[in-house]
Amino acid sequence: MSDTVIRLENISYQYEAKPVLENVNLEIKRGDFMGLVGPNGGGKTTLIKIILGLLKPDTGKVFLLDQPIDHFHDWNRIGFVSQKANTFNKGFPATVYEVVALDLTAKIGYFKFFRKKEKEKILAAIDAVDMGAYTYQNIGNLSGGQQQRVFIARALVNEPELLILDEPTVGVDHQNVARFYDLLHKLNIENNLTLLLVTHDTGAMTEHATNIVCLNKTLHFHGKSAEYSALSPEQLSAIYGHPVQIVVHDHE
Repeated sequence: MSDTVIRLENISYQYEAKPVLENVNLEIKRGDFMGLVGPNGGGKTTLIKIILGLLKPDTGKVFLLDQPIDHFHDWNRIGFVSQKANTFNKGFPATVYEVVALDLTAKIGYFKFFRKKEKEKILAAIDAVDMGAYTYQNIGNLSGGQQQRVFIARALVNEPELLILDEPTVGVDHQNVARFYDLLHKLNIENNLTLLLVTHDTGAMTEHATNIVCLNKTLHFHGKSAEYSALSPEQLSAIYGHPVQIVVHDHE
């Protein structure tokens, strides 16, 4: 089995004749915690959509778990968490257990009863994100940070090998953001879960991620977090197109 989870070869994409991505080459290895950073409009979300098969690149090839994306069908091996905390309908009448069960229901089929094995998977996913005490509470009563933990549990219930998160801390308060990153670090280390996280929080990324990719239409940086932290403000400003520097928050 290859160590490569995602491989992108010469990916380019344009929207209405405007280049969004240009000749992007990237490999993500099994066990990586990859932070994808860059300015607004730099192509981060577009790249995620291409990886998830929601957009087809104009040029280039995408490989997921050693398979060309056109032949890839094992989507339960890839989990996805989007910006839900700031848009979720708090009146949605479902418990934490029911929300996490949704992805498992889609896998085994609707109108089928969960066996003991499926029930244990649901509870294990909830416990993995430290939300066991809230299992039968209505998700609408939870904080934004707690809801995001539930959405991660829903993505984990199918035991994916890769978890992709697109700006998952938008709308989450500072204290819960710190706990959220601690949870991701735990999943990466203890579960050997490969993570690809899109974020603007470069400080948190350099603290928790193993690798950083900086994207602004093209890849301007791909390396270890410590190497990214060592970039000068002048180098970062050249990448982002405006003055910028890394700020590491004290999460204590």
